[in-house]
Amino acid sequence: MSSPSPPVLPITNQQQPPAAASQPPLPPHALRAFLNNITESVRNGFAQRRPFSELIDRSAFSKPESISEATTRIRKNYSYFRINYLTAISIILAFSLLSHPFSLLLLLGLLCSWLFLYLFRASDQPLVLFGRTYSDRETLGILIALSVFVVFLTSVGSVIISALLVGVGIVCAHGAFRVPEDLFLDDVPENANTGFLSSFLGSAASNVVSSAAPLVAAARV
Repeated sequence: MSSPSPPVLPITNQQQPPAAASQPPLPPHALRAFLNNITESVRNGFAQRRPFSELIDRSAFSKPESISEATTRIRKNYSYFRINYLTAISIILAFSLLSHPFSLLLLLGLLCSWLFLYLFRASDQPLVLFGRTYSDRETLGILIALSVFVVFLTSVGSVIISALLVGVGIVCAHGAFRVPEDLFLDDVPENANTGFLSSFLGSAASNVVSSAAPLVAAARV
């Protein structure tokens, strides 16, 4: 007598849960467009610079008779030679950083951290480091703390401040001794008569923000 066959258990095909939809990556041209916008802004600024011969015209230099006259000369000369002055300060800052490679590497690392860990990272893609997930607020706090450490607790801050002081000193000395009577100040826009530091920081910040805003918005969606 044959033994009864073992009961056959029903087999059910368990459906695997659908894989999470992959997050849309950042467009590869985002960083390239960001850099192109900054390059275009710099190129437009250089197009407005004054001839170098006017900047170093020896016949136009004289000692100011008072502090008020020197201040007036600085304000008028900055309104006319604004792009030239900002270019000179940028060159001094660049040479200062190139002469301190460690500070330059720290500054570039900090800039790359802001670009790739926060600005160009999609908001729905949390930052994962060493097996831990960081929210946007935590990432922002870490980057701010890292920026404070790099700028104030390393040589980066002293290098930048020293270069800016040297550049501003050279610009103020040139503006105080350059007689602005022969300059065509009527061609200068009215918004160029603002303060030196506020105009320098404002123009640079507005160019960077205007260039990065569309790309950052696309990345944070």
